[in-house]
Amino acid sequence: MDRLHRTRLLLGDNAIEKLRNSTVLVAGCGAVGSFAIEALARIGIGHLILIDFDTIEESNINRQLFALDSTVGMPKVDVAATRIHDINPDIHVDTLNLFFDESTDLKIQPDFVIDAIDSVPSKIALYLWCNENNIPFISSMGAARKTQISAIKIAPISKTSVCPLAAKIRRIVREKHIPEFDVVYSNESPDKNVSPGRVFGSIITITGTFGLIMADYCIKHIIKS
Repeated sequence: MDRLHRTRLLLGDNAIEKLRNSTVLVAGCGAVGSFAIEALARIGIGHLILIDFDTIEESNINRQLFALDSTVGMPKVDVAATRIHDINPDIHVDTLNLFFDESTDLKIQPDFVIDAIDSVPSKIALYLWCNENNIPFISSMGAARKTQISAIKIAPISKTSVCPLAAKIRRIVREKHIPEFDVVYSNESPDKNVSPGRVFGSIITITGTFGLIMADYCIKHIIKS
């Protein structure tokens, strides 16, 4: 039995082939993105493109899948690629150690994009790039300062509520006339505790769920296409 045997039993050979022949870009390899990447690798996506400019810090270990004592100080995209190849050496992985913004010029055409970026301008730049290139995508809203998994939803960006990040995105999307798209968000009111440096608390059960929900959305889109 091969490593995808159980997945094949559930989804069938046709779905496995679609996933194997697909390219997915994940922007952001941190708390949310790392779990999305893990799911995509384990279900057999054939080509993964990873974007992140950051290195792993000790403070990431509480919630980021690639953050280990042994990986502190290493680029996130490099650690991610190593882990993916340990899961399945046949997966083709491209790593882009960069900060995605409006000046980023990508000469690629993935089948799907997962947005797990924290920066609002970067998220908007990614949406615009996806729309210009007719690439389907899903975006993560704010997972920090939340504790209730049951409050996590998928909805069009215009239908989100409570989430402060989603409110900012909604306003900019309206101003820039960006077409409607789906997001993962939580309608739980954010915890009021914020450090003096504006660092938000977050836990793996929430950030990981965000990532897995986005991976699931992506997988289903590819299988149905």
